[in-house]
Amino acid sequence: MAEMKSTVNIQNFENVEALPKPKSKVKEFVKKFTKRKTAVISFIFIVLLLLAAILGPYIAPYDASQADYSNLLQGPSAAHIWGTDEFGRDVFSRLLAGTRLSLASALSATIVGTALGILFGLIAGFYGGWIDSLIMRCCDILFSFPDILLAIAIVAILGPGMINVIIAVAVFTVPSFARIMRSATISVKESLYVEVARSIGCKNWRILWVHIFPGTIQSMIVNFTMRVGTAILAASSLSFLGFGANVTEPDWGAMLSQGRNYLNTAPHIVLFPGILIFLTVLAFNLLGDGLRDTLDPKMS
Repeated sequence: MAEMKSTVNIQNFENVEALPKPKSKVKEFVKKFTKRKTAVISFIFIVLLLLAAILGPYIAPYDASQADYSNLLQGPSAAHIWGTDEFGRDVFSRLLAGTRLSLASALSATIVGTALGILFGLIAGFYGGWIDSLIMRCCDILFSFPDILLAIAIVAILGPGMINVIIAVAVFTVPSFARIMRSATISVKESLYVEVARSIGCKNWRILWVHIFPGTIQSMIVNFTMRVGTAILAASSLSFLGFGANVTEPDWGAMLSQGRNYLNTAPHIVLFPGILIFLTVLAFNLLGDGLRDTLDPKMS
């Protein structure tokens, strides 16, 4: 009898060993993501941009603020691969320096807007009632204005400057995150594990941040990635209109604003910043599409 029990135990152990090992979620994500070539190319481009923002001052061939009055408005050449501007400053070096400024302002605005949107969305979706109605009506008011017009109005009230640009871009970022988070919270809070947490006496703040919030991260990642591209475009537009960075700073939008006066004589001053803004916004949008397709189980 003892031999039979030991034989059964050994067979059970062998069956357990024969079970397939669970796949790593990270490996599964990487496998799905690498199938989307445009998203991979966009990710590589964004990584190169981040490296340029970090290493820009060290790899730039010239000082971004150094004027050379003997080489005014020179076209692309071996000495200046993307030409020079109206003060003889190297356009390539200024774009490298401007990468840090443009990405920092866009990421800062998106992070602030995301944090506020997540907070308001969680509160609205979890508590409901008049709190939900108040928050959502405020979001509706912000949604009624086009993003760029709302940003211009805010900067016009606060005054020009990059800090005020970040505030303005963050404000029109909040409503979209608040709505997405509210919808996700309403769907997740009805889950069984949330009901169990509530039944054992967990406090509301713990249910919100430990049990509900982790279930909404996927949708937040996708929306955050796409919103960074929108923030770059909005910040550059505000700088172009004179509300953002000072004209002497190597901001992409400010460079476009300065270069528009020389479209006929030196179009390269506008061409290269414009192409860089276009490619950066496109890369973030394509990366967001790729992340959405990878993370959404319905797309599998």
